[in-house]
Amino acid sequence: PERNYSPEAKARFKEKKTRFDLLHEALEQAQGYYQSQLNQYTPAQEYLLGRGLTPEISQRFGLGWTGNERQNLRRVYENYANDVLIDAGLVVQNEQGLRYDRFRERITFPIYNQRGRLIGFGGRLIHKGEPKYLNSPETELFHKGSELYGLWENRQGIRKAATALVVEGYMDVVALACYGIEYAVATLGTATTAEHLNKLVKVTNRIVFCFDGDKAGQQAAKRALNTALPLLRDDVSLRFLFLPKEHDPDSFVQTYGLAKFEQKISEAMALSAFMLDSLASEFNLNEAEGRAACLKEALVLVDQIPDSTIRTQIENELARLVRFTMDEFRQALARYQYAKENASRRFPMLEQQAHDSTENTHRLMGSQVRVETEVQVQPFRTSNYTKAKEGYRKKTSNKEAIRQPVPLARQLLNLLANHPVILEKIGERQLEILRQHPHMDIVVEFIAFAFTSGARHIGSLIQQAEHGSPLHQLLISLGKDSSTIESLPNPEAEWSDAIRKIELENLEAEIKTLISSGMENDKQRKRYLAVLARYNFLKS
Repeated sequence: PERNYSPEAKARFKEKKTRFDLLHEALEQAQGYYQSQLNQYTPAQEYLLGRGLTPEISQRFGLGWTGNERQNLRRVYENYANDVLIDAGLVVQNEQGLRYDRFRERITFPIYNQRGRLIGFGGRLIHKGEPKYLNSPETELFHKGSELYGLWENRQGIRKAATALVVEGYMDVVALACYGIEYAVATLGTATTAEHLNKLVKVTNRIVFCFDGDKAGQQAAKRALNTALPLLRDDVSLRFLFLPKEHDPDSFVQTYGLAKFEQKISEAMALSAFMLDSLASEFNLNEAEGRAACLKEALVLVDQIPDSTIRTQIENELARLVRFTMDEFRQALARYQYAKENASRRFPMLEQQAHDSTENTHRLMGSQVRVETEVQVQPFRTSNYTKAKEGYRKKTSNKEAIRQPVPLARQLLNLLANHPVILEKIGERQLEILRQHPHMDIVVEFIAFAFTSGARHIGSLIQQAEHGSPLHQLLISLGKDSSTIESLPNPEAEWSDAIRKIELENLEAEIKTLISSGMENDKQRKRYLAVLARYNFLKS
């Protein structure tokens, strides 16, 4: 039955629909222009032919060419100053108010949603320059963290093959189509997200992730593993394929042939096998200490998996890996879950509600922090969080830009993102030190979100954060960092050393404040002596 919407609600729906139509129309007009330009520009055609892309494949995927001028789209739209062009991600306006095309001197790849509506573009330079690849910005239609290139174009091939092959970029998708592999999709410059997986399992029950065989590929695979664990189902097979270090899918097929590539797809490693192999390679399982450390990491992973047969199977395999009986493993898991559920009790400030006082509050993301001259422990504000069905999400405007963390804060964030075990060891004292520092608010935000959401690994944290929020942007950035960060022999020592540096900075600031105040009373003089003693102790 039709819902009884108010006239005002119906008017809003109509206005929204009309606006979406305008954005789609603007994108479609640009697509028609880009395709016509490709037919007229020989160097772009030669570039595609040089990459092995036939005119038929280029036509099937709607590839185009932007043109070489800064305002090529002036030829397309009667009113180049229309803000719809900016909102659609086609035009950029600089600080001086001058407008120019976002995509210039690039091959264009139209990006469609699951319903076949054009929502954005990817662009690739054919000459030297940076960035080599450029996507549409986040718009009302386009959210790169939830879209997959090729999912619309290859929908029939995916159903026919009963497999979706997840590759790195749109050029891989198009190149593989030239060989008849019409079931590939690609993320759009982001790590695999829960939204990606949810879309894929609607069209197939077998998903194969294709990675390079180098260290970056292994890191990307671990991020995909962490994202996939909360979504595992008995009726869905998630698998991992690693190519030789020197190859991408296109070069592998050229070197070894299509049959060899398809054989590797059919033999791709199961997610459970990759998880077990990763743990086995990371720890010395011939020693009790190594098995204990492996168990600690394994419990964090298996706890993310929903109750299912596949979880039971993985638990059995993990128990054998660390030489536990199944009962011993489940007892260890129960202890871990109990400790996790009670972790927030160690941080009473995470549960304390905020008072609406502008004097004692600051925004944890996106703005400068107010620094009090007298150091005191401020309770973390949980009133900005609301518990949704899928977890805790921060209420914030998607248009709000995240403030970039200072280098020391970035170091701490990367440690937390890549070594979740550190989170379990953070105490009140360390939180107090972080919250006293004017530039560590973003680290406190990360810690608080991890505890309120229950997530630990970066993939799960990204999944829990509100899409497009400053926190979500930060987490994605940290996820990208993890692919290039060298492994540390003792990350917990790195964390402790960084906390020591922060405490020293806090103490130095307080000493200066106390000296400038003149220390006119006994309380200030006693505080000065205590702070100075602590400072000298840390420096020694």
